Amino acid sequence: MKPAYPTLFKPLNIDGLRLKNRLTMAPLYLGYADAGGKVSSLMQYHYGLMAQSGVALIVVENASITPKGSGAPRALRCDHDRYIKGLEKLATTIKEQKTLACLQINHAGRFAYGEAVAPSAVPVFKKTPSPLSKREITTIQKQFAAAALRVQKAGFDMVELHGGTGYLLSQFVSPRTNKREDAYGGSLENRMRFIIEVLHRVKDRVGDFPVGYRFLADEWLLDGLKLKESKVLAEALAKNGVAYMSVMGGTYESFFLPEIVRKSKRPGYMVPLAHAVKKAVKVPVIAAGRISTPARAEAILKEKKSDLIGLARVLWVDPEWPRKARRGEDRSIIKCSPNCDACMKLVMQGKPAFCPKWNKERRAAYKDRFR
Repeated sequence: MKPAYPTLFKPLNIDGLRLKNRLTMAPLYLGYADAGGKVSSLMQYHYGLMAQSGVALIVVENASITPKGSGAPRALRCDHDRYIKGLEKLATTIKEQKTLACLQINHAGRFAYGEAVAPSAVPVFKKTPSPLSKREITTIQKQFAAAALRVQKAGFDMVELHGGTGYLLSQFVSPRTNKREDAYGGSLENRMRFIIEVLHRVKDRVGDFPVGYRFLADEWLLDGLKLKESKVLAEALAKNGVAYMSVMGGTYESFFLPEIVRKSKRPGYMVPLAHAVKKAVKVPVIAAGRISTPARAEAILKEKKSDLIGLARVLWVDPEWPRKARRGEDRSIIKCSPNCDACMKLVMQGKPAFCPKWNKERRAAYKDRFR
């Protein structure tokens, strides 16, 4: 049977790996890991369900490269070999469904749950991070590389560097958070240096293992990173071998601004950023941001605004989205309401996220597995 939206279901190759369609699960933090950062039974169940949806690639969210760099108490960890076994089970769960598995690795920097560090001592949410010394910078770069190697050993198909959401990688390139006067600050070339060096160290450790990048295109802050500079970074990342770029906008300092809250309720609100980045690079670009209907997703691809579609909460709310899209059953898709923030409130309270639109069976299946 021919798909109702044929472009959505065309295969695509990324660094030698075949994606069976153009649908991916974008990284989404839901607080499902065990408190110690290990893969939980809830996380296993959740990603098994997401893999059964039929998307081509799942990007598991936000695994910390160092205990001090974790962004939340229930975030995954990838900072020691003892975590490999659990991550291996998670990768296997995803790949059993003939879905590619990717793990995103991260250092939260000034947003770290524990000890906040950053390029510069720029205050955030009533705390001031410690500025990193050059020795600490080198240590963190090596930690990224070591974590990427663990991802490879755990059997994932790819690793993604988290350069979004205002976390450490993006803090270096942002003129708002990087006030350094050494080789890692000042000019755009200097502010990009840390990111490019991390990429080089990672690729040196993992060889031809694909390395993707969660790309912050615009901080949506007056004195923050804008497209003019971020496109230069995009070109540098592509030149230095990233496999793809998953484009986003905003940080924790802008997400809750009234104008950004209004913007984020609009369908496809981050697609213009992906389109701008796509015009600057030749590597595959993922667009995300409330792409709730198959018709909109198909149009984005046809208009060459991105190469892939990233579904996050959309897929979490209705894992049948891809199958319904293939059959043209758009009206039966359960949609994430732009006026509902129940899941976000739970996450901000350090609790696992649940959706009010789930039926009793699914809610019970998730709650039964939470510890």
